[in-house]
Amino acid sequence: MLVERSVARPRASSAIKTRKLLTSAGRLVVWLALLAGVFMTAIPYIYMVSATFKPNTEIFAFPITLWPRNVTTFNYAQLFSEFPFARWFGNSVFVASVRTLLSVFLSALAGFGFAKYKFRGQHVLLVILLATVMLPFQILLVPLFIEMVAFRWLNTYWAVIVPFAANAFHIFLMRQYMLSIPDELLDAARIDGCSEFRIFATIALPIMKPGLAVISILAFVQSWNDFLWPLIVLSDINMFTANLGVATMIGPYRIQYGTIMAGSFLSTLPIIIFFLLMQRQFIAGLTAGAIKL
Repeated sequence: MLVERSVARPRASSAIKTRKLLTSAGRLVVWLALLAGVFMTAIPYIYMVSATFKPNTEIFAFPITLWPRNVTTFNYAQLFSEFPFARWFGNSVFVASVRTLLSVFLSALAGFGFAKYKFRGQHVLLVILLATVMLPFQILLVPLFIEMVAFRWLNTYWAVIVPFAANAFHIFLMRQYMLSIPDELLDAARIDGCSEFRIFATIALPIMKPGLAVISILAFVQSWNDFLWPLIVLSDINMFTANLGVATMIGPYRIQYGTIMAGSFLSTLPIIIFFLLMQRQFIAGLTAGAIKL
């Protein structure tokens, strides 16, 4: 019996070592796969940033170089001297900021109403609201454009802000977050004499900060990357957003790829900065436990 036990112990220890080695090898494979994915994703962006400091001759040179041989800032100088890029950039910042604020406020307000108030037709309205999410935006282009013409909003900020002031998916998401707020907390505030809007502003919103961070990032990215709708309702070059302006920099006879790369790189900075500022709240909002359905 002692011999059998002594033989079994080395076998058990060797099995444990084998499992540890397999686990370590599996983790190594996963890490290498993730590193390869990050590398493949980051290389085009790194090359774009590098191309902003290259002359056109070096951009088309072969073999392709990742780092510029002759560093130049001509592309940035040309971007701001030959094109009103500063105005385009400012338009994008203004439109994205206002659309984000409106979307967050109105979506939170509507989500609070759907979650904490009982009224006739509530579930029907919610189903209709969710049904609009499945409609492609291209279906709404013609009616929205007719509305903008009727309101005389073409070539104005109203045309690119108001149609997207609220989002059905954001309203649904905020409703799901609002369901987690205890009704007893709101009832206690009503007993203390708080108005309904004050309950929403001082109790519901502070609790829902992670959810607000999620929809704010989604709304800002969607607004900043919007191209089709501004292309339809804006024809004045001074009203162009950054994305629309960069697209017009491609001429029929000459294409300054370095300048286009510079405009594209600067257009990505606000999204990166905004996400870095909101990433903790965004991750907390995505991992804030189960959502009631």
